[in-house]
Amino acid sequence: MSGNSIILASARDGLRILAAALVALLLVALPVAAADAQFQRWLDGVWPEAEAAGVSRAVFDAATRDLTPDLSLPDLHVPGRKEQPAGQAEFVLTPGQYLKEATISRLAAQGRKLAADHRDTLAHIERDFHVPGEIVLAIWGRETDYGRYKLPYDAIRVLATQGYTGRRHDLFRGEFIKALRMLQDGVPRSAMRSSWGGAMGLTQFLPSDYFRYAIDYDGDGTKNIWTSVPDALAAAARQLVAKGWRSGLPWAIEVRVPDDADCTEAEPSVKRPLAEWLNRGFVPAYGRKIEGALLAAPASLLMPEGSYGPAFLTTENYFVIKEYNYSDLYVLFVGHLSERIAGGKPFETPWEKEAQLRTRDVETMQQRLAALGLYKDKIDGKAGMLTRSAVGAYQKENGLKVDCWPTAAVLERMR
Repeated sequence: MSGNSIILASARDGLRILAAALVALLLVALPVAAADAQFQRWLDGVWPEAEAAGVSRAVFDAATRDLTPDLSLPDLHVPGRKEQPAGQAEFVLTPGQYLKEATISRLAAQGRKLAADHRDTLAHIERDFHVPGEIVLAIWGRETDYGRYKLPYDAIRVLATQGYTGRRHDLFRGEFIKALRMLQDGVPRSAMRSSWGGAMGLTQFLPSDYFRYAIDYDGDGTKNIWTSVPDALAAAARQLVAKGWRSGLPWAIEVRVPDDADCTEAEPSVKRPLAEWLNRGFVPAYGRKIEGALLAAPASLLMPEGSYGPAFLTTENYFVIKEYNYSDLYVLFVGHLSERIAGGKPFETPWEKEAQLRTRDVETMQQRLAALGLYKDKIDGKAGMLTRSAVGAYQKENGLKVDCWPTAAVLERMR
């Protein structure tokens, strides 16, 4: 081949490579451009609702100008992409991993210091809302590490994305409109930093929570859940009260279970007075005394690791905290941290499990249990109380060891 032929061949190869690269870029860019166009149409559809909610055109345009969806967020439904689970720590870690003693101990020490620093504020909160100061401190500690954790996202973009293509898009469409209303009311966008789920402030409020519960508790004329400790903690207390907090009732009581305890009863519908649980052989940890009117309080059994690890008798206030974040581990963290801030001890019974099934395997297990008529809750891949109870019921029916703990062996037996 002549030198000129070699040069021409090389040029043709180079053009083919360049053309292939351009085609690849177009294939990537076209779906993105289409998604952006669809997102813009979604925003256009939101405008009438925002206007009806009191948002001006100027505020709407300023908030949405050059706005694009953040498709890297979890919990989205993106066509052509495998759905990613939310990945919240509450739902992917074992209790022992989530409730690490080193973390609890550190937060408890800091919480005791903050309890002293904010003694007057916490006393006023207890007087006005009848919620113990250590409970709202524990929520603050769990949500943002007492304000040390810097929320990484722009709430407007997060809520718009979740409203546009999130798995709970109807919920987040409304939250996006309320976030725009916050801008309309003068909340600076720079303050509206959030989690991937759009929650903001020291104690993590969605916009709807802000409008329901935010309060000017420090008297400076603003409802500031971002930097005002009094405002943020009082707002958290208001939310707990609105959800049914009962004064004088513990959130839960750690207990030692009797040998004949039935772990399938560890679910919310099985309620008995505390006195009856004690008569059945459940013994409060560290010799705690349960007496007086508290003995008549209804409680349900919680066994987060099935027949392994600590067990708890949970009161109505347990489920009030669960309304703040729908996770048993979250409630255990907040409740236990509150006790440690108040001077309590670590869990008497240690956690045992070091691994649990992956989300998709739990979903498969839930589907099989549902088909057998043993499980009637959501298929969500989260091994909560009802899932563990159903696992125990399956184990009973099939002559297996009944421990109410979902394992690969049990799942394989179901298959």
